[in-house]
Amino acid sequence: MSRPPTFVPPPCASARTLRTTRGDFAVLDAVPAAGVLRRGTVLLLPGFTGSKEDFIALLEPLAAAGYRAVTVDGRGQYETPGPDDVSAYAQEELARDVLAQAAALSENTGGNSPATGKNAPAPLHLLGHSLGGQIARAAVLLDPGPFASLTLMSSGPAAIVPVQQTRARMLADALATLSMAEVWQAMRAMEPPPPQEAETGADVEGDADGSEALRARWLLHSPAQLIATGRQLSTEPDRVAELAALPLPKHVISGERDDTWPVPLLDDMARRLDAHRTVIHGAEHSPNTDRPAETAAALIGFWRPTA
Repeated sequence: MSRPPTFVPPPCASARTLRTTRGDFAVLDAVPAAGVLRRGTVLLLPGFTGSKEDFIALLEPLAAAGYRAVTVDGRGQYETPGPDDVSAYAQEELARDVLAQAAALSENTGGNSPATGKNAPAPLHLLGHSLGGQIARAAVLLDPGPFASLTLMSSGPAAIVPVQQTRARMLADALATLSMAEVWQAMRAMEPPPPQEAETGADVEGDADGSEALRARWLLHSPAQLIATGRQLSTEPDRVAELAALPLPKHVISGERDDTWPVPLLDDMARRLDAHRTVIHGAEHSPNTDRPAETAAALIGFWRPTA
């Protein structure tokens, strides 16, 4: 579970509703300040059990570099409600949501050409973290047209490693019989906060280790969404060859350690995709929260040549 440093948006960002043809989605929308050259828009998709706040530490540096950054709760995630029917969270349904979000953003965003400074259609870059990466991949395979690039962050070519498959299966079994509050208590008993958080007193919405904010987020997740997407992560086929065939700039970024997809597997995926490859030193499965400054710099460096 990603642990954002705060759930409070920075001054450049606002919490709002993105209205699309497939429903409304809760987003954090960060915009560059007046006078900053607008270079494009970035749509960021969170991972399993995560939310839009997982990218919160990236918003200021991305906006300062000229990118409108929109991070979204998908259907059934945190502040975006979703149905109780597991079938509503089929991967194609989630991918079509992303295409609808892209269309809505394209309707109300503009940019400046870095070459001329004149108004021009703003490029839309897509980034998905972990589960969000596999949903992003499914979206561009349905229709790559809306996107200027695809970044897969800590998101592998196929199913998660067997130990994580076991954990996803255990979670699904628990969600079938227990309340979200009871499952949270069980998870906290099994996985106490990392020692470094206790030592530094990381502040998430005022509580010492962020547990209250994280619990509040967990309780708003749809159990059906967690069950469905956990199964997807455990059974996802290798679609790298399909993705490689798309003439879309691609970026594979990860930490130097990953317990969900081994880093050598991500290296190989990047090679098969002929993708730009970035390893964030000192980061693990969530470089967006582990090393946000370095992660933002790597993303900006990749996007600017595509502008």
